[in-house]
Amino acid sequence: MAWTREQMAARAAMELRDGFYVNLGIGIPTLVANYIPAGMHVTLQSENGMLGMGPFPYEGEEDADLINAGKQTITELPESSYFSSADSFAMIRGGHIALSILGGMQVSQDGDLANWMVPGKVVKGMGGAMDLVAGVKRVVVVMDHVEKSGAPKLLTACTLPLTGAKVVDHLITDLGVFDVSRGKSPLTLTALADGVTLDEIKAKTQAAFQVAL
Repeated sequence: MAWTREQMAARAAMELRDGFYVNLGIGIPTLVANYIPAGMHVTLQSENGMLGMGPFPYEGEEDADLINAGKQTITELPESSYFSSADSFAMIRGGHIALSILGGMQVSQDGDLANWMVPGKVVKGMGGAMDLVAGVKRVVVVMDHVEKSGAPKLLTACTLPLTGAKVVDHLITDLGVFDVSRGKSPLTLTALADGVTLDEIKAKTQAAFQVAL
């Protein structure tokens, strides 16, 4: 069976390391905050101006003034700090964030990422995605393996407008895990979701890949 959103987030949390400063994108990546391993110190950064985000609040304990970049309510920690959007993006553009975990619409076999718009749909702008993939040291993408129509999202080349070219290091889908390495080496399947077969992955993937299970 394919992984659930929570299982994908838990898998993405395996990419965390003690002492990391980490930015979590909108959607499934925000769930990673709930799966930080016990005893590991990770500082979460949000581009709307917060360093040191806690997990999601319990029902009834929400504070409407404490939100992440996706406008979800979050909690603060004793070490939390707040600053302007300009300072936040200076952290990102200056290479001070070790890891970014983002959602994706498409990823190519060379590590290109499209995650900010679908032509013909109204969007307010790219947001911080372009800065994140350009300025962060390591980029992990978490997304469904196929579209609702069944069309593959892991492609030979992206067909949607790019967020960045050769920027993805690691990809986690609901069917498996791939090392992407920004196109420096062949796309490599390294893990399968429980019950998912290699034949299913091949049938639902357009991109060329090698297998190292």
